[in-house]
Amino acid sequence: MGRQPFGLASPAALLKAAGHEVLCLDASRDPLRPGQTAGADWIAFHLPMHTATRLAVPLIKHIRAAGPTPRIACFGLYAALNADYLRSIGADTIAGGEFESALVEAVKGGPPPPELPRVPFTVPDRTGLPPLHRYATLGGRTAGYTEASRGCKHLCRHCPVVPVYQGKFRAVPADIVLADIRQQAASGATHITFGDPDFFNGPTHATRIAEALHREFPDLTWDATIKIEHLLKHRDLLPALVRTRCLFVTSAVESLDDGVLALLEKGHTRADFITAATLCRSAGLTLAPTFIPFTPWTTRAGYRDLLETIAGLDLIPNTAPVQLALRLLVTSGSRLLELDGIRRCTGPFDSAALVYPWTHADPEMDNLAGAVLRLVHASQTQGLPREQIFSRIWTLAHGAPPAVPILPSRATIPYLTEPWYC
Repeated sequence: MGRQPFGLASPAALLKAAGHEVLCLDASRDPLRPGQTAGADWIAFHLPMHTATRLAVPLIKHIRAAGPTPRIACFGLYAALNADYLRSIGADTIAGGEFESALVEAVKGGPPPPELPRVPFTVPDRTGLPPLHRYATLGGRTAGYTEASRGCKHLCRHCPVVPVYQGKFRAVPADIVLADIRQQAASGATHITFGDPDFFNGPTHATRIAEALHREFPDLTWDATIKIEHLLKHRDLLPALVRTRCLFVTSAVESLDDGVLALLEKGHTRADFITAATLCRSAGLTLAPTFIPFTPWTTRAGYRDLLETIAGLDLIPNTAPVQLALRLLVTSGSRLLELDGIRRCTGPFDSAALVYPWTHADPEMDNLAGAVLRLVHASQTQGLPREQIFSRIWTLAHGAPPAVPILPSRATIPYLTEPWYC
């Protein structure tokens, strides 16, 4: 979402290599036109995220309502998490992680490959996708997107990667990654987002790619996602990130409550986050934290503390406002369902929303969550700066404006115009 999709370009390359005609459509950018699927033998939907899956469901229903053909495949993390539901609305084939081989086998009528097969990666084929300038930009820079690895070595309880990969991690060959960056640079990209669940799952692999990227494209900038735990463990690598022109690192902090962090099995503490923020600032690296501020365990005092800590660490301009409005998603297959506290507050699976809906024990917290989300949406529609939106959220949560006015940041904080969040 917001990036030219590697998840379409990668299987397209392997399917074309197997002799098939492939057409790609990014339905987040262009509508599916009447008759566009006429004559197709297969239609495959990439479902890497919750939002993407909800967008795909009406399209799947529409195609299947027209008849038993073409055959429909769904692939990606959320295809695996919602396999039963997707089959119930007409999907014939489901492929979760490492989906390219499964799609090739399905189309040729072969047996399904083993779970998480080794993919014979080739350079993604981006033919027919919308041009890069139609996607997120960064300070006037055209942004591309690639992946240097998949899966994750960690088992964070709320993460959609975990039910599919179960702690497994796969590296994409460096020459493939660099060739993909090369073709995007030729198409105008001056910034690259690495979409790996964690760029430092393989720190040696990651730094080799960053160094090679910088040697070939010294003016090209990039960003990646790295766990707080890894920022601490590999703090010696932070200067290399800055030297190779990493503009910012996204890190899923999720909460500042150590009890909640333990329940989520995040692998870091509140103190670790503060240390990581200090290390990044000292290295000259922008940290872009992400949060799940509204959980069944969130209190109003805890939410206020989150805002106060962000302000105290001077991270207001680094934090996308939507990150202060998100509720915990309890998806099908989530390890969150192992927790008694989650099972007590959730209702039956909602196939329309593709989640187990939950309610807070304190109705006022659900009201606050809804109010913050509406405030963020309205403020962003008005084009307000992050500092002004934060001040409005503070006032809503505290019942009074900040004692000291929140001023625009004196530093230029890099961020993409369409922040990823799920």
